[in-house]
Amino acid sequence: MDHLKKSLKKAKIIVLDKEAVQEGVLEKEFYVQFNPTEFTRQKGAQIAEIGIYGIDSPILQFIRGQNEKLTLELFFDTTDSGMDDNAVSVTTLTNKFYQLVKIQPHTHAPPRIKFLWGELGGNNYDLSFEAIVESVQERFTLFNSLGIPLRATLSLSFREYKSLEKQLSDLKLSSADFSKQYIVQAGDTLSKIAASEYGDPALWRPIADANSDQANPRNLIPGTVLIIPPLELFG
Repeated sequence: MDHLKKSLKKAKIIVLDKEAVQEGVLEKEFYVQFNPTEFTRQKGAQIAEIGIYGIDSPILQFIRGQNEKLTLELFFDTTDSGMDDNAVSVTTLTNKFYQLVKIQPHTHAPPRIKFLWGELGGNNYDLSFEAIVESVQERFTLFNSLGIPLRATLSLSFREYKSLEKQLSDLKLSSADFSKQYIVQAGDTLSKIAASEYGDPALWRPIADANSDQANPRNLIPGTVLIIPPLELFG
């Protein structure tokens, strides 16, 4: 991130769940007090080993990708308010971050957020991470004589959040030589999907056969996820 050193903006969090913001449970967006000194990103893939008798090593089969993770530590300090009876608790700064891991009434899940850092110009950021906060660990390291905490370090773990529709769109699996998935829209028929995916409405039967486990693949329900098989499997 050398290109950001001259004017490194404050990192901030935007809450994407509108209901929590409208009800005042969470602020729409808020900044960190001090930028983190480092962060870690982690991305993996689930791989299965297929053992074949008599060969030197198993065959590897890709199963699926795994969520990307972002972990970092944030430092907070309110000693500038003094150390006496009028000192401000550091929790006035940390509570808004701590709330991000708590279940919200409308969604029954922690809120979706976006972590942004390193403004490149306009609405472009060096780090833009849409996620759910997986864990928060709050460590208090300084107190005044009354036991009011004045310094704290928060260890945050974010887990990437992407809807199924966005993932399918991002993958851009446009070739008919590979299996992919299709989300049924209102008014879809197998012939219409075949025309879109294979370029020929008459090629609807491979889609029907690949989705025979559906209650009735010929009576499509919007939102259903269908497998679009490669045509080469059908000669």
